[in-house]
Amino acid sequence: MSESKPTIRVLFLCTGNSCRSQMAEGWARVMHGERVEAHSAGVDPHTLDPRAVLVMKESGVDISGQHSKSLGDVDHISFDLAVTVCDKARESCPVFPSASRTVHAGFDDPPYLARNAASEQEALVFYRRVRDEIRDYVANELPTLLE
Repeated sequence: MSESKPTIRVLFLCTGNSCRSQMAEGWARVMHGERVEAHSAGVDPHTLDPRAVLVMKESGVDISGQHSKSLGDVDHISFDLAVTVCDKARESCPVFPSASRTVHAGFDDPPYLARNAASEQEALVFYRRVRDEIRDYVANELPTLLE
């Protein structure tokens, strides 16, 4: 009988907890749900970005039930790992007090990139690119951080 590994609590931090950190939380739940208890929060939380929900759904991941949270909403949880996914969050929280370890994995901000898009389809191109970059990070880099 093999012994199961303990659940690892991971927090993904971003500025608004509306897009990148939400995507990372969704990917971690789907890819590593048996080992990872994934959470996300923001330095200055906003509402969940509908475009983020849409592009994640295109990839088969439903984050529509997630909601934006502040750091205060999760400060009672002891995390094994905190991952800052944007530079502003890294600057605001270079060390997250309730996390054993903090690492940075910066991703472009889709709403910022899409601000001058000529169409909705053009805007979604940015969201899809960042979604895929986050998926690759969660699939390939996160497991090494969990060891």
